[in-house]
Formats: sequence, C-alpha cells, structure tokens
Amino acid sequence: MGAFPGSGAARGEAVSAPVHLDTSYLIRGLVAGSPEARRLGGWIAAGTPLAMSTLAWCEFLCGPVDEGGAALAEKVIRQRPPLGVEEARAAARLFNATGRRRGSLADCIVAATAMLAGASLATANPRDFARFEAHGLTLVG
Repeated sequence: MGAFPGSGAARGEAVSAPVHLDTSYLIRGLVAGSPEARRLGGWIAAGTPLAMSTLAWCEFLCGPVDEGGAALAEKVIRQRPPLGVEEARAAARLFNATGRRRGSLADCIVAATAMLAGASLATANPRDFARFEAHGLTLVG
C-alpha cells in the first residue's frame, strides 16, 4: 500500500465541501498511482475535509489493509461519524425509498451518513450509490 500524493485534484478539480469516502474508495486510494490516490492527494493538499461513516471505517479495517495502510488512513480520515438515531432513520428512509433491496442496507447507511453531514460521497462503485442521487446524495470521484 502506498501513500497519498499531494499533487492537486484530478483534472484540476478542487472540492471545498466535505467529502465522505466509501470503503472501496479508501482501499483503492492506498494504492500508489491509482486515480483514487491522486484524487485523495488533491483533496488533502486543498484542505478538503475528509470523513467516512463508522460502518465504512469498519469495513475498511476488515481489509484488505495492512497496519501501515490503516495507520495512514487514520491520520487522513479524522472524522468518522457514528451510526446514531438520525443516521438510522435516514438510512431506513433510503432503504425503503429505493426498493428494500437485499444486501443494500450498508450502502444506505453510508449514503445517509454522508447526506446528513452535507458531504459528497467518493466511491469506486458509483453504480451501488447512483440510486441515492434522486434522494439528495452527490457522488464524486
């Protein structure tokens, strides 16, 4: 696993609003030279607040990640909002509004946490989260 470069946002894009990361994005972001690592480096250099839900953080820690990668991510991702009552309510609304799809509750929680924080969501799996855009989620990455 590599480090995040600080070479500016991809394609010259800067994001000043908070960005929440999905598990897949952070895992790929630890791979030196990946598009996600370059984008993360740009956000870090721009001072963009980075966060992720505690659910996504738990998924990340389940791997594949080594201790060095986890330590680096912990320095960069300082905000990890817990799953509270409001997040649970918002996630349940998303789950019900998007067809109660089996296996989608975790994505609903990740999306709801970002939305309640007023953050965009960076994901390496945009198809998993596209259905939440109609409900207010903004995707980046």
